[in-house]
Amino acid sequence: MDANDIVIFGGTASTKLTKKVCDYLGLIPGYAGVSRFPDGETLAKIEEDVRGRDCFVVQSTCPPVNENLMELLILIDSLRRASAKRITAVIPYYGYARQDRKAEGRTPITAKLVANMITTAGAHRVLTMNLHADQIQGFFDIPVDHLTAAPVLARHFTGRRVPNAVLVSPDVGNVKFGGDFASRTGWELAVVHKRRLTGDSTVAVNIIGDVTGKNVMMFDDMITTAGTVCEAAKLVRERGAEGVYVGATHGVFAGPAVERLTAAEMTEIAVTDTIPIPAQAAEKLKNLTILTVADLIGEAIRRIHEHESVSALFRPTAFGDEQNHGKHGG
Repeated sequence: MDANDIVIFGGTASTKLTKKVCDYLGLIPGYAGVSRFPDGETLAKIEEDVRGRDCFVVQSTCPPVNENLMELLILIDSLRRASAKRITAVIPYYGYARQDRKAEGRTPITAKLVANMITTAGAHRVLTMNLHADQIQGFFDIPVDHLTAAPVLARHFTGRRVPNAVLVSPDVGNVKFGGDFASRTGWELAVVHKRRLTGDSTVAVNIIGDVTGKNVMMFDDMITTAGTVCEAAKLVRERGAEGVYVGATHGVFAGPAVERLTAAEMTEIAVTDTIPIPAQAAEKLKNLTILTVADLIGEAIRRIHEHESVSALFRPTAFGDEQNHGKHGG
C-alpha cells in the first residue's frame, strides 16, 4: 500500500483506534489539528497535503455525541476543501442510530438527518460497524460498507472453550445478530422475550429454549444503560443457567449501566474498542474484557482503497483467514 496515495486521520474520539488501524496497515496516521474556541466551537485544520489522495476519517459519534459528530463533519469539510480525491467517513459507532423511525407523531428521524449531514459535508462513502438497525444503510445516498464485530467476539468466546454453552438472544429484535453468532459457533440459540417499561428500563418476561445447567452466551450490538442484558441475565439465572457471558460491539455504558452490570454478577463482559471505554467502567467492572476491531477495520480500509470486495469479510470464516495472512505493510 502506497502511503502517498492514502492517508488516515483520526478524530479525537477515536485516536487510539486510528493508531491501531494504521499499525495494521503499516501507515502513519495523518495529522489534523483539532481545537476548541473559548465559546465551544470546534476548529479543525488538516496539517498535510491531501490533494488527490484517498482519505479516511475515523471518528465514532459516541458521547459527547453532538461534539464528536460536529468534529467529524468539520474534518470531512476540511478534506473536501483541501481537494482530497475521495473521503470515507469511518464511523465505528454511529450515534443517533436508535432514532431510525417515527415512533410517534411529531418526532424526527434523526438517524436520517445525520446521514444527510455527513453526505452534505462531503463524504463519498461510509464505513461503519453494527448499526442498531440495518435499514440505516438506506438513509445514505452514498455507498455504505456495514461491518460486524461478530468475527472478533465469536473468536474470543470460542477460544474460551466454555463447556455446555448455549447462545441466548437478549431480545427478539436481536435474533438476526444472534443467528450470525450461531452460524459462527455452532451453539444452539434461545431467545428472551422482553417488555419495555420506559426509555431506560425493560423487563424480561419469558425465554424460548432450555438454559438449565448451561453456560449462557449473550451478544448484542450495544450496551447502553444495560437494562436489557441485565434483565435477560437475571431471567436465565432464575431458569438454572450456570454462568452468563456477555459480548457487545459497542460499550456505551451510559447512565446506570456500570451499577447494573456490577450487580448482575456476570462471568465475563466483552466489548470492542469502537468506543473508548469510560474510566469508571474499566475500573469498576473487574470482569470486563476489551477487544480490538482495528484489524477488521484496517482490512476493510485496505479493500476499499484497493477496490476489492468488502462483503467477503462478512462470511463466517473470512476474517479469520485474512488474519492468517499477517499484517499489510505500506
